[in-house]
Amino acid sequence: MRDECANDPGPGVLVYVDDIVAGWCSIAPRTSYRRLLNSRTIPILDDRDAWIAVCFVVRAGYRKHGLMHRLLAGAVQHARAHGAEVVEGYPVDAGGRRVDVISGYVGTVELFERAGFQRAAPTTGRSGGQPRWVMRKTLR
Repeated sequence: MRDECANDPGPGVLVYVDDIVAGWCSIAPRTSYRRLLNSRTIPILDDRDAWIAVCFVVRAGYRKHGLMHRLLAGAVQHARAHGAEVVEGYPVDAGGRRVDVISGYVGTVELFERAGFQRAAPTTGRSGGQPRWVMRKTLR
């Protein structure tokens, strides 16, 4: 399985179910992710040091319980508590269809829209054959 998160997991937030870590979301300032700074597929929209929700992991057995929604909400809360002005993510646009586990590590446009993010720009990146978007939420 190809998992870009494993290369540079960085800081993140956890979600627990009955004292068991059931999921994780990587969230940190863009400058923490060297690969993003040099990406040819993910555009940098402006000079603000946005915090980025890079990837999500939900353990087998805990999927399909809305934990990614809780992880994204926790990631935004964590970024806000550390002074973030903007939070971004680069999810797949699955057009309302299910995505496989490997492609879903970046989240879906629908997940981000439900959390109050807006489509800021298309990317040239793809995940599981589906296009990815820059999703952005301004905090202040």
